[in-house]
Amino acid sequence: MKIIGIADTTFARFDMGSSAVDELKSNGKGFKIIRSTVPGIKDLPVACKKLFDEKNCDIIIALGMPGPKPIDKQCAHEASIGLIHTQLMCNKHILEVFVHEDEAEDERTLIWLADRRAREHALNCLDLLFKPEKLTNNAGKGLREGFRDAGTLRM
Repeated sequence: MKIIGIADTTFARFDMGSSAVDELKSNGKGFKIIRSTVPGIKDLPVACKKLFDEKNCDIIIALGMPGPKPIDKQCAHEASIGLIHTQLMCNKHILEVFVHEDEAEDERTLIWLADRRAREHALNCLDLLFKPEKLTNNAGKGLREGFRDAGTLRM
């Protein structure tokens, strides 16, 4: 049985972890979900490492919501580098799902975006684990998680 880790933060203004868990449960079987919630975005890399090492996760969805200030963007970048290092150390995927607070003009749109991005990456997680050919079939299509797809460039 595959184990999917969900790592999220208390700093986020929306519970993206619950959206991801709900989407996973609605779209698949044959896996177990283990969730780890940490205070901030820079805590995500160690949370993911512990999920791999201590809980034997096969893949992890790491969710965070950086604020709009320059220091928030710097922290998100540092967390992202930590997540990349963790993937390379463990040789397993971490789907980084960050929603920056300034991606949306208002709170309603921010809520919609956070929920949608978490759900769409949950589906990507299932594809990586169980149907990787589906991702190959979508290569080069300009798919985006959250906002509208960008589409394919044609020669």
